[in-house]
Amino acid sequence: MSQLTITNGQLQISASATSAPTDFDFFIGNWKVHNRKLKTRLNQCDEWLEFDADLECHFILNRYGNTDQIITELDGTSFHGTTFRLFNPKTRLWSLYWADSNNVVLDVPQVGSFDGPIGRFYARDLYEGTPVIVVFEWNQTDPQHPTWQQAFSADNGLTWEWNWYMTYERQAG
Repeated sequence: MSQLTITNGQLQISASATSAPTDFDFFIGNWKVHNRKLKTRLNQCDEWLEFDADLECHFILNRYGNTDQIITELDGTSFHGTTFRLFNPKTRLWSLYWADSNNVVLDVPQVGSFDGPIGRFYARDLYEGTPVIVVFEWNQTDPQHPTWQQAFSADNGLTWEWNWYMTYERQAG
């Protein structure tokens, strides 16, 4: 997994020894996605929202990246999200960029790598005005049913609130 160190408040992320442009190959294709996320974050909430979505992922940039689009309905409104995942062959780190139809801007990139079936990706960001460190964790132990989860830390990595889980099920072509 990518290694995270925090020095003088700065995130330093190093690639695992096995990090490669093929790390996300398992994710190419069509998926049904079950989402479970906290209704509110960073306030001791224990109420979860659950919803399903459809997702399709494709290679881009001569297989040094991939992009997906997730489509669902939230509160009776169509919701679309997209991720761009780019592998830097010099640093061997992935950068994951997210945008959705609510905000229509690219979020700061999550940066990291896989070590075997587990990948961790980190970023500093703001959540509703609060500075946070965000971690994405991918698990492709079962490539037909990979998982993704997200956590926030508002205390510089001392504690983490896991606030969103996605479980994928591969669909035929």
